[in-house]
Amino acid sequence: MNPRGKYKPLPRFRFRNRKWPTRTIRHAPMWCSVDLRDGNQALMDSMTVEQKLELFDTLVACGLKEIEVGFPAAAAVEYEFIRRLIDEQRIPGDVTIQVLTQAREEQIKKTIESLVGARRVIIHLYNSTSPVQRRVVFGLKEPEIVAIAVQGAEWAKAYAERLLAGTEVVYEYSPESFSATETDFALRVCDAVMGVFQPTPERKMIINLPATVELAMPHVYADQIEYFCRNMLRRDTAIISVHTHNDRGCAVAATEFGLLAGADRVEGTLFGNGERTGNCDLVTVALNMFSDGVDPELDFSNLPAIREVYERCTSMAVDPRHPYAGSLVFTAFSGGHQDAIAKAFEAREEGEVWDNPYLGIDPSDIGCTYEPIRINSQSGKGGVAYRLEKDCGIRLPKDMVREFGLVVAPLIEALGREALPADLARMFRKEYIERTSPYRLVSFHSSDDTNGCLIRATVQRGELVFPVTGVGKGPIDAFVRALREAGVVDVNVVDEAQHSLGDDESAPAMTYVKLQLCNGRSGQGDPVRWGAGVDTSTTMSALSAILSALNRS
Repeated sequence: MNPRGKYKPLPRFRFRNRKWPTRTIRHAPMWCSVDLRDGNQALMDSMTVEQKLELFDTLVACGLKEIEVGFPAAAAVEYEFIRRLIDEQRIPGDVTIQVLTQAREEQIKKTIESLVGARRVIIHLYNSTSPVQRRVVFGLKEPEIVAIAVQGAEWAKAYAERLLAGTEVVYEYSPESFSATETDFALRVCDAVMGVFQPTPERKMIINLPATVELAMPHVYADQIEYFCRNMLRRDTAIISVHTHNDRGCAVAATEFGLLAGADRVEGTLFGNGERTGNCDLVTVALNMFSDGVDPELDFSNLPAIREVYERCTSMAVDPRHPYAGSLVFTAFSGGHQDAIAKAFEAREEGEVWDNPYLGIDPSDIGCTYEPIRINSQSGKGGVAYRLEKDCGIRLPKDMVREFGLVVAPLIEALGREALPADLARMFRKEYIERTSPYRLVSFHSSDDTNGCLIRATVQRGELVFPVTGVGKGPIDAFVRALREAGVVDVNVVDEAQHSLGDDESAPAMTYVKLQLCNGRSGQGDPVRWGAGVDTSTTMSALSAILSALNRS
């Protein structure tokens, strides 16, 4: 596969003394959602009017003040949707709807007819300006392209003045494929259109500069935006808007660079939905600002709910790795990551600046929860212990975590998939609770003694049966003494722990015991094993844990 001769980069844009690389985004831009137009026209099955109404309400709840609601001249459902928004008075007073139309009279007339009765509207006019469009699609020269734009603007102005009495009208113009158009020519077309609409500093129009198809690295787009802003004749009468697409995977970067370069406004969609590879993702741009301490003036505090509405209305799925919104974004599989994240959460004091080695923002700020441990073959022992405790109520002693981690690592790898909590619980039970050989408790009786706890029990090993009796500080100490004094086995208790598996009094008890085999010697260097037992009787739970440790040895 050799691209030479078939592909070539855009002609180099020579621009000196650029300012945008040294700037920082310090405040929110104006935002415009094009979910109901760009996003809708890119769907295999376009949204119904009811779905559009639900998504519109969700966009309003996110704080979007400008929403492009469709291309009313393109389809009856688009027209009906806009009429329902207006006739049913569903548009909040601080929200402006925007409509798109080509620079063609019949489209402009129908578009403006759809807006009758609206309080405030943006009429978005466009025509193609790039060399390939001029040559291949239209067969027209530059002056003829300018004439199309000017004529479209004149029609838009005339029909708006005739049909939209009492409606506040804002005009928007896009030289389609701006990023592939000679920037000086784009300046000339836009200036001609502004000559028709006659914006003022008090009543500005929107000049939208789209990367209709992303054809270059994002810094090239930034250069084009800054050059345009510096060289346009009536900059103080225009709101400069950017509208990027994601063909090269850089729509978010290009938008951010465009803001650094002087743009005032951003058009995009939730989660980047749109033609081909999609539009700029408004969620990502806004939350990138948020993570820098800049208020984006959009509300994504319940991002999972927004995602749910989006997926249901569009039948699109948000990728699990999607920035901020993906189902795996706030999940760690790697043991090292799990450990570092957990320690950062533990170390952070309320009110401190967020500083977590693997989480750029606090998940709770966007309505998410950190799923610290999802277990696969890359996960560490700490993650396994966390999931056992969180999902199964099994709180392993700290020193036992390492031992069980070594036990389950090959089992998890053999699964060939994520290990679910049920898998971990099953592995734990098989390794500890279900170890009933070679030692088995046949019977036992416990009672209080003047010296502590008295244990009388019968233990079986193979064909041999041992009656044992012992007194100790508690059941564990008494049973170990009984085993030692009966000559069954010589062990020391190194550590022990016990907890309930529930909140009520009848909940089973889980006991952990760490034993060291002595075999008549000092015990130094002899095998050490943990055991676990569970029973509604705390004494039976303790004795089972001792036998579990013996059987594992």
